[in-house]
Amino acid sequence: MTSGAAVDLSVGNPMIDRRDFLARALTAVGAVVVATGVPVAARAATQQQFAVTGPFTRSTVAEIARALAKKAYEAPDTSLPPILENLTYDQYRDIRFRPEAAIWADKGLPYQMQLFHRGSYFKEPVEMALVENGQATHVPYDPNLFNYGPLVPQPIPAEDIGFSGFRLHAPLNKPDVFDEVLVFQGASYFRSLGKDQTYGLSARGLALKTADPEGEEFPLFRAFWVETPAAGSDTCVVNALLDSPSVSGAYRFTIRPGLPTTIDVEAQLFPRADLEKVGLAPGTSMFYFSANGRTEIDDFRPEVHDSDGLLMVTGRGDRWWRPLANPKELQISAFQDRSPRGFGLIQRDRSFLSYQDLEAAYQRRPSLWIEPVGDWGAGAVTLVEIPTNSEIHDNIVAYWAPQDKIPAGTEFFFAYRLFWGGDPTLSAGAAYVAATRSGRAGVGGPTPVRLFVIDYGFYEEVDPAKLGTAKASVQASKGTVKNVVVIANPETRGMRLTFELDPQNETLIELTAALAFESGQTAETWAFRWTA
Repeated sequence: MTSGAAVDLSVGNPMIDRRDFLARALTAVGAVVVATGVPVAARAATQQQFAVTGPFTRSTVAEIARALAKKAYEAPDTSLPPILENLTYDQYRDIRFRPEAAIWADKGLPYQMQLFHRGSYFKEPVEMALVENGQATHVPYDPNLFNYGPLVPQPIPAEDIGFSGFRLHAPLNKPDVFDEVLVFQGASYFRSLGKDQTYGLSARGLALKTADPEGEEFPLFRAFWVETPAAGSDTCVVNALLDSPSVSGAYRFTIRPGLPTTIDVEAQLFPRADLEKVGLAPGTSMFYFSANGRTEIDDFRPEVHDSDGLLMVTGRGDRWWRPLANPKELQISAFQDRSPRGFGLIQRDRSFLSYQDLEAAYQRRPSLWIEPVGDWGAGAVTLVEIPTNSEIHDNIVAYWAPQDKIPAGTEFFFAYRLFWGGDPTLSAGAAYVAATRSGRAGVGGPTPVRLFVIDYGFYEEVDPAKLGTAKASVQASKGTVKNVVVIANPETRGMRLTFELDPQNETLIELTAALAFESGQTAETWAFRWTA
């Protein structure tokens, strides 16, 4: 595991397709817990443990989570009838919710909801309830809600086995078409997208012990209470119960589709154990290769990724851009800050020419931007990059790690807003990192000289003459930087910074580059970890 030195951002500028299914299925496998052995016949009662029919208020889920935290953790019963437990990928995909059975489909409301079947990799039961006028109504599993294709073994059991998740549909792209806008399925994973986009990266309710040598802990959303949306409203509210060996929690998601689609998240945690390796507002993405990392890549496509960089706006208002990497060894980067204004995994390159993939359409994958609500105090934006040799694996994780542990027996509240869409904009004319490219600049030696090419763009067209002279400061933790050059890029009407790095036989070097204009115009700070 490679961690490197943490970068302190608070002190200025110092030194469901097959890929989606498999990525989330692998996560589900990692989150599987030992079944309790409850007989199938007895399971119908256990499925209504939380999302039962009865009164519901804004404090209902918190009360359940608080009570759970006072008891030892009890893993959900993941056993299934054999006919469902051993479904293959193709068999599971042959089970489809009947669109005409969608919840609220006959109500003329702005949302419709469909449910996901349990089976194959998705074994954890998820309880569902609808909320209206202060009353929760349990939604029981019914095989008549689904169409079972010819690949699915029969007969399908009729007892209430629960669901594995759900999805919401709304008129995202056309006023008369209900598009899928949000999915909850697998552990605490969920994903959304903006107008005219396709699914890409995911978010999670909570990250625990990510990349820990002892293994990651995957909290589960055990139950959902979905509030019936009001006619004429663009808002839908989802309440969720989170549980894991270390913590229980109550979540409230307020969803508004658009470009971007926004989700307000309010979370209250009730730790059973001290949370010392906790990640708030985690995002999970895929980065295989780009123009900055094509070593040993044999692929017709120039780039393959759901996100190409980590963007951060510090508590001081400074913007940092960290291009993602697919390292040879797992590596963790920590960007220390206080009261961050925002961070997220961004898909900045929106050109089809950069991907050349007619099926995956990576240029249409959403970015995920997180803005904390309130003061999150001291901590670090943490980036985990996991080696991968395939695009089917989500190998990138980013989250906020609080500096102080969250003690057992306490209650911890935090809130934030998610933006699923494009790149958060800068002020007029401000420069951003549009692309990072690198390659060999010399020959000879085990670690030859590397050439870095960083292109900057502007959100609004600017007059280069008014910017004045542009200068760059490039810093390296080790090795030697030379031949730093800044020139105008007439093809993009932006700026290009180039420099050479002589590693001098080092294997890990932290790099930063700051661009300054004579006019005082601002620019993002570029930060990158080079590894041999």
